[in-house]
Amino acid sequence: MAIYDDPEAYELACAFRDVPAEADALLTWAARHGREPRTVLELAAGPAEHVRELARRGLACTALDLNAAMCAYAKAKEPRLTVVQADMTDFALAERFDLVITMLDSTAHLHTLDAFAAHFDRAAAHLATGGVYILEMSHPADRLGRDSSTTTSWTAERDGTTADVTWGSLDDPLDPLTQMVDDHVVIRVTEPPARPGGPTRVRTAEGVVPFRFWTATELQAAVRVAALEHPETALEIVAQYGDFTDVPPADPAAWRLISVLRRL
Repeated sequence: MAIYDDPEAYELACAFRDVPAEADALLTWAARHGREPRTVLELAAGPAEHVRELARRGLACTALDLNAAMCAYAKAKEPRLTVVQADMTDFALAERFDLVITMLDSTAHLHTLDAFAAHFDRAAAHLATGGVYILEMSHPADRLGRDSSTTTSWTAERDGTTADVTWGSLDDPLDPLTQMVDDHVVIRVTEPPARPGGPTRVRTAEGVVPFRFWTATELQAAVRVAALEHPETALEIVAQYGDFTDVPPADPAAWRLISVLRRL
């Protein structure tokens, strides 16, 4: 099964993330740089763990994703969610949101500058007055540094079920001209026996995922291109963080590039 068609396996693979703590950070940054949010939109949401967490806290949340299986899974996990199946570069919703988020480096699925700029336009167009857009990307050191800040193989566990994950390797080289890499991904899920003494259940989700590596300066360029093409929805970067604390991106401990953007 393809990895994005198995939302449960994908979510389990990301179980090393502390979603409640990350949600705390998102709310803190939103209040610091904009206003305290009551409505939230997550783009390229996948299983939508972050807006599911925020919905449980009483916020009105919407999850948007292109994959039908992910949309169905998110809705089943949190019925209070509004779920929309759409492309993160081409959507129009009636509502405006206090906080828009894109997590887990989902913008790596945008392979051209035009697509990245279109994404910024759509995110900005759905911000309420005083709202902010928070974008989490991989840290540039993962591709440009001598030592990567993250690993490509790990094991995650939740409620007795484990996922052995391989997400890319040295055999998946980055094309220096296109900055594209075809990551070979394998998620091997082992479930405990359904009854004592019974067999364990194993299934595998795998596929090749084309990713675009974006540098920090290209991120800024995409913001500027979007502003030139759509000045009515122009954004500016008002803060950046290196993880889900206040660590700056240049800190040696930084492992993500998280940007907070606001309408001009």
